[in-house]
Amino acid sequence: MECDNRLNVAANLDSLGAIGQFIKDAAECAGLDKRAAYNLRLAVDEIATNIVMHGYEEASLNGNIEVSKEIREDALIITLEDSGVAFDPRTMNMPTEEDLSVPLEDRAIGGLGIYLTVNGVDRFDYERVNNHNRNIFEVKRNTIN
Repeated sequence: MECDNRLNVAANLDSLGAIGQFIKDAAECAGLDKRAAYNLRLAVDEIATNIVMHGYEEASLNGNIEVSKEIREDALIITLEDSGVAFDPRTMNMPTEEDLSVPLEDRAIGGLGIYLTVNGVDRFDYERVNNHNRNIFEVKRNTIN
């Protein structure tokens, strides 16, 4: 299977399907197992949705999201880059075990998606470079030598 290394899409909700397909293809090219591929796609979808909703739409901005992949011997690295409002997801308060045990109807809204993101990949990082947000997802590959 031949995989593209980059995808550049408009930062709107209609682009989430294309981003999801890019991640699915990248995971297949990297040989990720189904669980790792699913968790990666969920994590990327959560951050991409936040970029669209909070980084662009709420700020009345237009722009793009660039998705790139790098397959290393030991890992698949996905990077989302955008020029929306600066936001480091790692600064969000993560729910505690106690928070997670509260029934859904009694929980505060928000924060769970970022929790799933951080816990769904082997490494999640964020950096702001040249007025661009860079969200980095790393998933270890199950390589057999």
